Amino acid sequence: MSQNNISTVYAGVDVAKDSLALDFQGRSLCLRNDPGGIARVRRMVTKVPRVHVVLEATGGYERALVGSLHEAGITLSVVEPARVRAFARAKGLRAKTDPIDAAVLRAFGETLTPTPTMAPSPAQERLAELVDRRRQLVETMVMESNRSAHYLDPTIRKQAAALLKFLRAQITRCEKAMAALVAEDPHWAARAARLQEARGVGLLTAITLLAQMPELGHLRDEAASALAGLAPFSRDSGMHAGCRHIAGGRVQVRNVLYMAALSAIRHDPVLKAFYQRLVASGKKKLVALVAVMRKLLVLLNRMLRNPTFKLQSSLGPAT
Repeated sequence: MSQNNISTVYAGVDVAKDSLALDFQGRSLCLRNDPGGIARVRRMVTKVPRVHVVLEATGGYERALVGSLHEAGITLSVVEPARVRAFARAKGLRAKTDPIDAAVLRAFGETLTPTPTMAPSPAQERLAELVDRRRQLVETMVMESNRSAHYLDPTIRKQAAALLKFLRAQITRCEKAMAALVAEDPHWAARAARLQEARGVGLLTAITLLAQMPELGHLRDEAASALAGLAPFSRDSGMHAGCRHIAGGRVQVRNVLYMAALSAIRHDPVLKAFYQRLVASGKKKLVALVAVMRKLLVLLNRMLRNPTFKLQSSLGPAT
């Protein structure tokens, strides 16, 4: 372990809807997840130099605490819950309580030294929230649309139609707000326009990538694939060569790339030929489509990273 790691003091915080469990310097403390509890966690950790707070992504319950710690200049890492549970199982910990989870998060930090999570700008946070809200509305609309196909009662059918109309209007409002936010920022507007140079990538896809994968254009190609959950993981053992699978990553990024890839294999001659070649070689269509998604993401990453990079056209290879 390096000297830098030795001098870092890790704190684990297990975040729930109503509570915060802190494990820090041999102390275990349970607080409410409210402004008072958040302020107390912040006061405690700011007293120690080189502190690094580790907490899990909890679907939004952690946002107030993360914002407060970032505001105070505290180094923190928001990690995937699956990684933390795998770490706990590796340590033989089967019991699960809030204080135990906080201790596991502290140990996770001490052992694996996770990469710090950077503070997003207020505009980045708003854009990500709008993208998230649009996704929620679309999911709700799809569920209601599926249910409404089976309604027989005239009153219920009328209610369903009104609700679907309302949801469509709310989705449109979100999309307009997202587009306006991107248009207001010259940097975002330029990046969105650059992304849309790729066939299959429309404005909504570009905005989702800006919101959910702001690192795009600053990553190695392999890192971009892994971050989106599109890197295939080997399943080999001895003489057995298992089927590779993708896992983890950012689901919303993967979802929009799936739709972009479906369009690309119809309208982009190069990606269409790539897809057809994979299918002809015996790859399943879904496997081939995932390969197109990965290739498309790599191209988008290169486009943002290198302003002189030109997309492959029907006339010749990319440069």
